[in-house]
Amino acid sequence: MSGMDMPGMNQGSEDASAEVEIPQTPAPPPATDHLADGYFDPGAMAEARHMLHMEHGAMNFSNIMFDRLELQPGDGGYAWDTEFRYGGDIHRLVVKSEGEGSNEDGLEDAEVQILYSRAITPYFDIQAGLRQDFEPQSRTYLTLGTEGMFPYWFDVEGAVFLSNEGELLARAEGTYDLRLTQRFILQPAAEVTFSAQNIPELEIGSGLSSVELGLRLRYEIRREFAPYIGVSYERKFGKAADFVRLSGHDPETTKVVIGLRAWF
Repeated sequence: MSGMDMPGMNQGSEDASAEVEIPQTPAPPPATDHLADGYFDPGAMAEARHMLHMEHGAMNFSNIMFDRLELQPGDGGYAWDTEFRYGGDIHRLVVKSEGEGSNEDGLEDAEVQILYSRAITPYFDIQAGLRQDFEPQSRTYLTLGTEGMFPYWFDVEGAVFLSNEGELLARAEGTYDLRLTQRFILQPAAEVTFSAQNIPELEIGSGLSSVELGLRLRYEIRREFAPYIGVSYERKFGKAADFVRLSGHDPETTKVVIGLRAWF
């Protein structure tokens, strides 16, 4: 057997060792014809292709979120935090409003933000626009911030504000939904505010000005409709605490809240 000549095997080895030339010509252009147009009405097919394009990233949508509509039974207080969005996957118009007050003192804080929001990663947007405060005093701010989601579903939001009076403020917020059951959700929340200077008329102090912590338990009757009960704790620091004391209020407050979270 060792003396037998096997020319087929030798030829196969030589062919396997030979280098294969890869063509360097450019790829052919994509097809511009639509074969289905030869069997169906071209107008109807063009409309179907346009709809497919719209449904895969080119469609605009709108959403109104009432994140907090709440009452504070202890002192007749109330608060709200709402947001409206309109746009596509990349570019959006965002309108935010939040504030609080009480039956005794009336409206204490109220603001509206009108922002352009642009997606910069799959989970984060950068936002820029204007913020208008109506209470406790009228102020207009240039706003630059970001909003998105960290790993493990932590919702975060932060922004810096430059007022028409030259005041520089910053605010950061974060929430997390802890799903106890399919309908009961426990949501811890935190909000921290900072200032570059003392602003006595707004009861804001330089540096760390205030911290607000919340814990709310909601029941989702539907995903879009969820009443809740919770507790809110707020603490002023530094000069901000001094300004609040001078106005006759306590710089540290704890409130029981009941409210509604809804969206459509």
